[in-house]
Amino acid sequence: MAERTGDTRSRIKEIALELFTEQGYEQTSLREIAERLGVTKAALYYHFKSKDEIVNSFVEDRIRAIDELIAWAREQPPGPDTRRAILRRYADELYEDQHQPIMRFFEANQATLKAMPAGQAVRDRVLGLTEVLAGPQVGTADHMRAAMAVFAVQTSWFVIRDPDVTAKQRREVALEVAYEILDLIGR
Repeated sequence: MAERTGDTRSRIKEIALELFTEQGYEQTSLREIAERLGVTKAALYYHFKSKDEIVNSFVEDRIRAIDELIAWAREQPPGPDTRRAILRRYADELYEDQHQPIMRFFEANQATLKAMPAGQAVRDRVLGLTEVLAGPQVGTADHMRAAMAVFAVQTSWFVIRDPDVTAKQRREVALEVAYEILDLIGR
């Protein structure tokens, strides 16, 4: 039974993510999610009491991954190779198949997420990642370079609109641009 419950939760998250991206978070109701799933609202409530809980459930995985990356990064020796390795690991995580729908969700619901605790938590983690990339005692320009390198990796989902560009190509272009920016830190 536990496996079935996990499957149902996963399916709810998948359907909610689709609807939140297609229609927007604010315009999607729990009733619509239940209907698309073919279950009652009561069955949906068994797993999630609100849309916020659904969002939190898939954002928590992202937060955990970024926290692990930051912890790993803090144990590494500072320098350009480490900065590249940190950003490459971040890109690897972002470009995994299961994260592509989440990136589209973030793009489609930026204003809503900004006001949600889950959105703020992701933002805080990304700023933490930027701090680690920049390193200690850097100037404002280098801190900005670190932020822009992270931004380059994150925004390829929004900026590159060509549907023929694969996720692998998107990742490579994003890292190429990000490395160009990162390599200026400390010069």
